Amino acid sequence: MSCLTKATCYSYAMGQGSSVKGMTLIRATLLRALVLSAVACAGALTPVRCLGEDGNQLPANQLPAKATQELSPELLAQLKQKNMPKNSPILLRIFKEESELELWKQDTTGHFQILKTYPICRWSGDLGPKLHEGDRQAPEGFYTITPAQMNPNSNYYLSINTGFPNSFDKANDRDGTFLMIHGECLSIGCYAMTDEQITEIYALAREALAGRPSFQVQAYPFRMTPENLARHRTSPHMAFWMMLKIGNDHFETTHLESKVDVCNRNYVFDADQPPNASKPFVFDPAGQCPAFVVNPRTARLALEKQRADAAEYAQLVKDDAPVAPLYSGLDGGMNKVFVGRFPGRYVSFAKVLPPTGPQLPQLPPVPWADNNGSLTSRFFGGLFGSKAEARAQVVATDSTPQQRGAGSAPAGPIVTPTTKARADD
Repeated sequence: MSCLTKATCYSYAMGQGSSVKGMTLIRATLLRALVLSAVACAGALTPVRCLGEDGNQLPANQLPAKATQELSPELLAQLKQKNMPKNSPILLRIFKEESELELWKQDTTGHFQILKTYPICRWSGDLGPKLHEGDRQAPEGFYTITPAQMNPNSNYYLSINTGFPNSFDKANDRDGTFLMIHGECLSIGCYAMTDEQITEIYALAREALAGRPSFQVQAYPFRMTPENLARHRTSPHMAFWMMLKIGNDHFETTHLESKVDVCNRNYVFDADQPPNASKPFVFDPAGQCPAFVVNPRTARLALEKQRADAAEYAQLVKDDAPVAPLYSGLDGGMNKVFVGRFPGRYVSFAKVLPPTGPQLPQLPPVPWADNNGSLTSRFFGGLFGSKAEARAQVVATDSTPQQRGAGSAPAGPIVTPTTKARADD
């Protein structure tokens, strides 16, 4: 199968780590063939919204003080030191498993640099995208924030609506409402910060929106490293995550905000209209992708990163690196810096699901065993005593691994980027 254009093509070669042969573009039919987790299949769940917000906004002169708070002198000094204008664009990057939110800001060169990393106080659900109202999942994907999505009158101090469902979510029949980044450290499908954190994030977003119409949020299950991908290689969400990795790689190699489009029910990154195109350049989220090209420099840098990551991933799989359990048994995560401050807010999934919800394994909360600020799955690498048994695991009641389909779980996808000359129409 040939590539659509001279754009970067990425193949998802399902097989053993040392086999990197499938140099083809996997179309949406494969990406949509994700095996849904038990949580995600809960269509009968009672709808639960993250916030009961109606979106009404007060006039600017009636805004509460918390929504108009100025940036602190310390933060202004940091902006000056990093050559970041006060009103320059921002970009948020969220990493569930590590429970971290990064705030990036554009400097005077036009590139984004990291300004601050905030530990996330609370997120709910499990690793994987949000699929349906009431599944408690926090969104994963690429979202656009406009001024209308900034709520100074939030029930949870201050909030920023992620815009879920976006065009990708809608094209894939995903639904849900009021999925936010907000305060109060409480979550039902949201990314919850402390009030102090959201006040600063909100202020930085407000200043950035004074100079442009929107900013981007990138939400990932974890940092998209070969180590993390190898550890989660048996996840039913892997194909979706590998698609997100393409956008991740574009940003990490250029420090430029990626242009995000959706077609054929897939994300497409940094697509430009081909020279001398005879047809209008239109992206239909559920329709066939138009021919497009990617800036050669962006494509080259992404390809280099993809090749390096693919080689490292293949070696990890060849070495039989430990595999994380498909389900942690926990409702979301919390950065460990908040454990003592907010006791009792980190519970097992079974305690928060309604009686009519999905039938999940009865699992206890996972012990706190990480050492680097992450949660949920970070401890999995040291949990398993036998590599042969570390296939599609679930945490058992005695904190020892319990096999789920051992020997039949597929090996993880290997990202193999290549460049093709032209597409077949």
